[in-house]
Amino acid sequence: MASEADNEADREIVVSRVIEGPRRLVFDAFTSATHLAQWCAPTGGKITTNAFDFKPGGSWDATIQGPDGSAYPNHWVWKEIVPPERISWMYGMRKDDPHAVKTTLTLADRGNATEATLRLVFGSKEERDEKVAKYYAAQGARQSLDSLAAYVASARPSHT
Repeated sequence: MASEADNEADREIVVSRVIEGPRRLVFDAFTSATHLAQWCAPTGGKITTNAFDFKPGGSWDATIQGPDGSAYPNHWVWKEIVPPERISWMYGMRKDDPHAVKTTLTLADRGNATEATLRLVFGSKEERDEKVAKYYAAQGARQSLDSLAAYVASARPSHT
């Protein structure tokens, strides 16, 4: 019988990157709607936050406007918050979305840098494959970490 981890492997997307900046600063980029609005939208897009409560069981309800003007509802429910090492949430299009994606960000201290690993677990392999093909989910996850890295670099105090 396959373990739950084996079952998740064919339903997941995992992306990692090293972000130049301390782990606490990377973690803090998730702690307010103001921070998220600066980096979480696609390039050329913007975010309008309707509600934000950063605590387990709380949510972030927002609309992301793409560069082409299309509006995409987003609803995140924070599941686990372990400062400054891990945040887990369910990411969907609306409250109680049956196709919400379990998302976990793990932050590992690498001296003056942070290794950020984003893991998305979909409801099925077919759902993951559809999101990869139709919505570019893997590229979107990588772009999110790239945008997060750029935001952290701009927020990091300079050492002169």
